[in-house]
Amino acid sequence: MDGAWVAKEALRPLSAMEMEEAVALVRAEPTYTPDARFVSVELEEPDKRRPHGDRRAVVEVYEPNARHFSRYVVSLRERRLVRLDDLAGSWPRIVARDFVACEAVVKQDPRFRAALARRGITDMDLVMVDPESVGHYGQAVTDERRLARGFVWVRKFPGDNGYAHPVDGLSVLVDLDALAVIDVEDTDLIPVPWSEANWSSRLIESEPPLHPLDITQPEGPGFTIDANQEVAWRRWRFQIGFTSREGLVLHRIRFLDQGRERPIVYRASLSEMAVPYGDPRSPQWWKNAFDAGEYGLGEMVNSLELGCDCLGEIRYLDVRTVDADGSVVTHPNGICIHEEDYGVLWKHTDWRTGESEVRRSRRLVVSMFCTVGNYDYGFFWYFYLDGSIQHEVKLTGIVSTAAGTDAPVYGQALGDGLYAPIHQHFFNVRLDFDIDGVDNAVYEVNTEPLAPGGDENPLRNGFRAVARLLRTEKAARRDVEPRQGRFWRVVNHAVTNAAGEPVGYRLVPGENVLSMPHPTSSVGERATFMAHHLWVTPESPAERYAAGEYPNQRAGKLGLMAWTEADRDIADRDLVVWYSFGAHHVVRLEDWPVMPVHYIGFMLKPDGFFAHNPALTLPPEHSPGHHEPHHRTGHPHAGDGSP
Repeated sequence: MDGAWVAKEALRPLSAMEMEEAVALVRAEPTYTPDARFVSVELEEPDKRRPHGDRRAVVEVYEPNARHFSRYVVSLRERRLVRLDDLAGSWPRIVARDFVACEAVVKQDPRFRAALARRGITDMDLVMVDPESVGHYGQAVTDERRLARGFVWVRKFPGDNGYAHPVDGLSVLVDLDALAVIDVEDTDLIPVPWSEANWSSRLIESEPPLHPLDITQPEGPGFTIDANQEVAWRRWRFQIGFTSREGLVLHRIRFLDQGRERPIVYRASLSEMAVPYGDPRSPQWWKNAFDAGEYGLGEMVNSLELGCDCLGEIRYLDVRTVDADGSVVTHPNGICIHEEDYGVLWKHTDWRTGESEVRRSRRLVVSMFCTVGNYDYGFFWYFYLDGSIQHEVKLTGIVSTAAGTDAPVYGQALGDGLYAPIHQHFFNVRLDFDIDGVDNAVYEVNTEPLAPGGDENPLRNGFRAVARLLRTEKAARRDVEPRQGRFWRVVNHAVTNAAGEPVGYRLVPGENVLSMPHPTSSVGERATFMAHHLWVTPESPAERYAAGEYPNQRAGKLGLMAWTEADRDIADRDLVVWYSFGAHHVVRLEDWPVMPVHYIGFMLKPDGFFAHNPALTLPPEHSPGHHEPHHRTGHPHAGDGSP
């Protein structure tokens, strides 16, 4: 099977030494200037169909004085420049160092200080300025300068939750290259809410501790990870990657079936996410962050800790990004891998004989957490013993707040003139399917009632599942429809199963919602991936991000909507399935001051991929005082001769 895919060695993330070498090669180029800042250094993943057999790095470099953005591709094996791309017209992401520099320059601006003084705020050490991407609203300055818009909060004391005290009616536009305040927008002296709402155990009285819950595996974890970050767990095999933009990436997912490794997905990643806000008033209408494309989820990865983020026999992977000067930054324990018990996998009791057997479900978890300003996101991939794969996003952290009336129209009042605006979180996952081979096709499956009466449905009870082949890109712009039990089935027509049907996997939607901003709004045109839940495109290494490659400060209609206008054929070819899913956040009082985790995602389930339940042959599990199989009555008359 490896002959059809790139070898795992070619997809191993760059080591610290390789990243340093890539930086040195770029610095040696005559086009490099001393004031240049490094944005990212990552592996150039070889084309799975035409691998170059080299080990290459992609290095993004930005020159703030010239406002010039470039992308170098260097060969680490041959120590030379392979390609130099001029990215004129695009802007790099806002990264962690921009957050720090932006806040510092804003606090020094006399206009900003005067605006705060009018509100009785004079201690700059207590002021919080969160730089946010500016989007694109047609202003010429958006095309001319690299910008951030600063939203303002204030703490009552060091360590206080400043998000409880928004300084509303005040925002700041900052030139991130010149490190200068362009404009201070001071529209209204809205009273600052001063009620405390803290979440830290340092500042609130906690309940008595829970009783200890220890998860142990005396024989160690049931999975292994090799030097290329390939994981082997039971019959699953896959490889873990990482990028500064997407964060966690999975490669070469396959399942061991009767001694043969069967491919399922070549590459899976979070392609993009956008957070549109529904309050049309200033300054809230500015908020529409693209957390992957405008900030970089990998840049904001958390270092996970045993016993806090994960439980059990944990294995961690460090991940790496670069600083502005090209220094390698190691994020310890950025990715967590562990096993979890997951209740009953299958169970049956024969009520006639009393024989009963059960198998417990277990799943392998691969996860990371990212903090993007006030919000925290967990990105989890689960692998199950029955061949299913689940992707789940866990949303938590602190909701974005604003000051206003106690009964605002566009959000939830939190008391003391504080409210949380209504908003959505839209995610898009890119799935490069290779179900038992590269050439695949997608069917939409709906359940439909039969027409009442007649020879076919005389008792009017009939219904059936109807599958329709999606042949072109425009035909594959589809939405969820729970009233018809809609799902999508990715198949390989060239490989048939025990029933003589093409093997496949189904994509089963979870919670979802329609995008609320109008399609002609700025965020609607820039995040066109929100317009539909399903998209299908021919596989192309140049089409990796749902909102386009560099969405920061770009006008709209890039990415999926633009690509699929070509209406290319998608039947029986190497294809990519893109799934968009939205968390609709009508904020609750219970989401404050820190939000309990909200779960959202989808499932990939084998659908004719196996000849039978792949978990059928799992051995019974035994524990002290418990013996398999049970011989227990499962029916009131079992064993007494009654019918």
